[in-house]
Amino acid sequence: MMIPELPSYLTSLGGGDKKGWIIGLFTITACLSRPFSGKLADTIGRVPVMVIGSMACLLCSIAYPFMTFVSGFLMLRFLHGFSTGFKPTGTSAYVSDIVTAQRRGEAMGVVGMSSNIGMSFAPSIGSYITSISSMNVMFYSAAFFAFLSVAILYGMKETLQKPQSFQWKFLKISRNEIFDPKVIPAAIVMLLPYLSFGAMLTLVPDLSEHIGMHNKGLFFSIATFSSLITRFVGGKISDKYGRIVVLKFSIILITIAQILLAFANTPLLLTTAAIVMGLGLGTFSPAIMAWTIDLSDNENRGKSIATVYIALEIGIGTGAFFSAWMYGNNPNNFYATFLILAALAFLAAIYLWVREWKKV
Repeated sequence: MMIPELPSYLTSLGGGDKKGWIIGLFTITACLSRPFSGKLADTIGRVPVMVIGSMACLLCSIAYPFMTFVSGFLMLRFLHGFSTGFKPTGTSAYVSDIVTAQRRGEAMGVVGMSSNIGMSFAPSIGSYITSISSMNVMFYSAAFFAFLSVAILYGMKETLQKPQSFQWKFLKISRNEIFDPKVIPAAIVMLLPYLSFGAMLTLVPDLSEHIGMHNKGLFFSIATFSSLITRFVGGKISDKYGRIVVLKFSIILITIAQILLAFANTPLLLTTAAIVMGLGLGTFSPAIMAWTIDLSDNENRGKSIATVYIALEIGIGTGAFFSAWMYGNNPNNFYATFLILAALAFLAAIYLWVREWKKV
């Protein structure tokens, strides 16, 4: 709900030159918190980790209306990152506990499809609420949905075998608890396409306004609605034909979407880019998470999932900072920025081809 309106909101506060920090700060915290969420998911349980994530979203959403200065807003974006640092880690570990390996891709597709239903409608709803009311009403509306998430989680049964009570020592992270080496290939493949995603979150609101698409959330709604088409099917196909085949296909779609964004000068072309991006992400996400779990050990599942999510956050954050720097509030720079990101995304497909060639 917030993302489409935050760039112009930050500009109104006097921080127009800091648009890259909107996504960048958020993802820094999410990335830093992943090792903790992974360890806690494997010790105190999946449900408490999910609750922490939803509570972070609830509290930050309530606080935004009171932070009407640039430094306060950026501090909240930093704290808000705990929501993404914890909630998806707990959710993915929870789902992996309750499904068989043979239907892992399908299950991740269902979870992704559920989140996309929210993501497909929320950006446009957030922009609409802001247009007829105010940013504060939109922030409080987001807080209400976060509250519902917390309420639902309190009724869920824990799936971790023998969860432990929280101890402060669980927050001490050793070097071998940060990354799971077994899932590094999946982390590399996750990172490169999500550079493009970070750039998209940062630049598309300005690009939409530049070409006359005044509902800045419409692109995100179209992209996420498009991904619904392939989320469920993509996961099932990866169960049947393999993760790598699906991943290569989805990376090619993401690359094409970035090229379309580079040339987008009409709402029609921007809409086409949104559809292609959605199709790519819809097939990519369940396949990469299923592959991660395939590569991991049962006892380190939380850490393995956290490792790949760290790569995701590094990709989004780096993409946000890099794209904002390249763009420099100059619409003439959209072309070069998106073409560079297209090339970086395609490197993930090249990595998979080289990895397969080495195995032969």
